[in-house]
Amino acid sequence: MTALRTVEAQLGRVLAAVRPLPVEALPVTASLGRTLAEPVIAAGDIPLFHNSAMDGFAVRYADVAAAAPETPVTLRIAADLPAGTSLDPPLAQGEAARIMTGSPVPTDADVIVPFEDTVGGLAAGLADVVIERAPRERGTFIRRRGGDLHAGDEVIAPGIRMGAFQIAAAIAAGVGEVRVARAPRVTVVSTGSELSAPGASGGRGSIPDSNGPLLAALLDGADAELVGLHRVGDDPAEVTRVTREAEDAGVDVIVFTGGVSAGAYEPVRGAFAGGEGGVEFVGVAMQPGKPQAFGTLPSGCLVFGLPGNPVSVAVSFEVFVRPALLQLQGRADIARPLVTLEAAESWRTPPSRRQYLPAVVDLRTGTVRPATAGGSGSHLAGGLAHAEAFAIVPAEVSEVAVGDRLDVILVR
Repeated sequence: MTALRTVEAQLGRVLAAVRPLPVEALPVTASLGRTLAEPVIAAGDIPLFHNSAMDGFAVRYADVAAAAPETPVTLRIAADLPAGTSLDPPLAQGEAARIMTGSPVPTDADVIVPFEDTVGGLAAGLADVVIERAPRERGTFIRRRGGDLHAGDEVIAPGIRMGAFQIAAAIAAGVGEVRVARAPRVTVVSTGSELSAPGASGGRGSIPDSNGPLLAALLDGADAELVGLHRVGDDPAEVTRVTREAEDAGVDVIVFTGGVSAGAYEPVRGAFAGGEGGVEFVGVAMQPGKPQAFGTLPSGCLVFGLPGNPVSVAVSFEVFVRPALLQLQGRADIARPLVTLEAAESWRTPPSRRQYLPAVVDLRTGTVRPATAGGSGSHLAGGLAHAEAFAIVPAEVSEVAVGDRLDVILVR
């Protein structure tokens, strides 16, 4: 009997075949989900100028250092500075400027007194201000120019995904364009003559195709572009046809589900029999997801063949396909972080295979439990509705007991 390949060995083969995707320039505002190919360098300081952190009054510290409820200090208001003004009014001894949050601080001022520390606050008018609480020290409530970063500083490193926070940081640093990897173009093919369209009323022997929509959603979460979504029967010629169409469309990855095992009707195995296109069929020491196929076509397109059961598809995508998609994009970290949690209940595991159990976690108690009472059966698609993680059970463990500590991948 052929020995099963380890998860690490199979993933290593996959990643060794990955070649980085081309780089393109995009406006920062259009870069959501893309991976940086070059660092984002600040074009200006953050903040760009000294500005007020509070609504209040810009004053000289020496004028108000002694202010207290028993000995208030009265200053003449010499200017009014809304946000967006470019004014820099001079402030003589005994003068103040009313100032709003974000407004440039006058050169002559060295502290901000918030409205709350004055008599009357904002309603006091624009003649005089009575200050009854002194600031703690010079510079209080002033945001200093370059206090966050300076022009020329690296704002975001290469390999980082452009998310909402990264986009905001780049814009704040005066950057208008970034260089990012192109999104991977992917075709998904569900195989099996038993498959019916989602929502169709199938008869005896018919199974709704949940794998195609499952992978489409998972691709979106991996920042890939779905180019084609197909469903074919148990005919290797159909697999060959959609493969050629995908190559003609310039896709980077084709993901098949079903047709990779050792049954009598295995169209993916039949289409790539004899290692055509470099596609290899192996057994991997994992559960679910034992039968796997992977290879590279002459065009450079990566081909994944995943088992047909939905839970196997979800696990196989997480373990093999997602890391490859992220590496294609040049992502700095292609592995999800692991957390260690305690089993909230016991369950048996398959012998000599690493288990990836769809699970529910409770981060308040630090526990994990199976997402379905049926355990980790690869056909239990309904349990995926509750799964928010995969609990990883080592191959040498035959049974998980309550309180056992397990590595857990959080997937939502």
